Amino acid sequence: DCSNERIVLSYKNDDIANSVEVKQWESGKSLNEIAANQGIRIRRSYRTNNSESLEGEHGSPRNILEKIIWDKEVEVLQALPNFLYSRSVELFGFPCISIPNDQLKERKPLTVLNQLIKEAPLVRDFVGALKASYERTGLPALIAEVKKASPSKGVLRENFDAVQIAQAYEKYGAACLSILTDEKYFQGSFENLEAVRKAGIKCPLLCKEFIIDSLQIYYARSKGADAILLIAGVLPDIDIKYMTMICRELGLAALVEVHNEREMDRVLGINGIQLIGINNRGLETFEVGISNTKKLLEGERGEIIRQRGIIVVGESGLFTPEDISYVQDAGVRAVLVGESLVKQCDPGRAISGLFGKDIS
Repeated sequence: DCSNERIVLSYKNDDIANSVEVKQWESGKSLNEIAANQGIRIRRSYRTNNSESLEGEHGSPRNILEKIIWDKEVEVLQALPNFLYSRSVELFGFPCISIPNDQLKERKPLTVLNQLIKEAPLVRDFVGALKASYERTGLPALIAEVKKASPSKGVLRENFDAVQIAQAYEKYGAACLSILTDEKYFQGSFENLEAVRKAGIKCPLLCKEFIIDSLQIYYARSKGADAILLIAGVLPDIDIKYMTMICRELGLAALVEVHNEREMDRVLGINGIQLIGINNRGLETFEVGISNTKKLLEGERGEIIRQRGIIVVGESGLFTPEDISYVQDAGVRAVLVGESLVKQCDPGRAISGLFGKDIS
């Protein structure tokens, strides 16, 4: 009976155990205060169920991303027994454990997830696929997004078949695919991720989810993910370090997304980062400007990225060959594109329009 199990994840890495965040936590600072000290404006609500009002201790959500994160907390908390929401590091009492997505109503402790991971398809080389595509075409590698809806634009494609769209993307030159798994705001699902993986598609798959907890990573791997997304505007450094460590243990790639200079500097201060996504969409306003990519890759930051061989992924606001050329000149070697493809009658054929040539 899994309900009687008690699962505790522990940090074994001295760099994490001795981190600034742990010392701040031990000195009495709240998790939101610790995050705010790193420039993170997205607060956590720590609600435990949907019956609790959003107008709680922290007031109402200040923007759409904060609302998504607050709802995600409840979603993941309801997916496993409450005993799983314990501290992942009892050694120093820093709470950082939670749960897989609630949409399947599953209750699977880490031991069960580990077994599912053993049975999952082998991990494909996400980073290697991006590099190979860039070398083959001389253009940024495409991570094509399987996306039905967004909170800012609503439903993007009424006639939506995740597998058919994924097959079309692969046929017309996508190096990797991004599968939305958030249900409430993007109408995605882990069923879509699993279905695409089982359909014989060879492209490595990015699980596009709002990761706030380590067990979501195990769950994504068990469903066939080859990579996951980590958002620096949501996760403090200690979480990014811990979660990328888990990714390395599972063989997953981690795409760490930044939106501004401070987030970029934080991520460049973390060892072992292979992929950095620059999102041109503002976290709080959702306004888009691709000049953000150029700004974040200028000067010393760009030089550090080149020296370390980090692949930069351009995200949001990419609709034309001129947009692709602009971010490539800025230093981007891959792009993540969803809306400008999935809204077209034939999303696969739309790839050549995006790049100005056939890249298949």
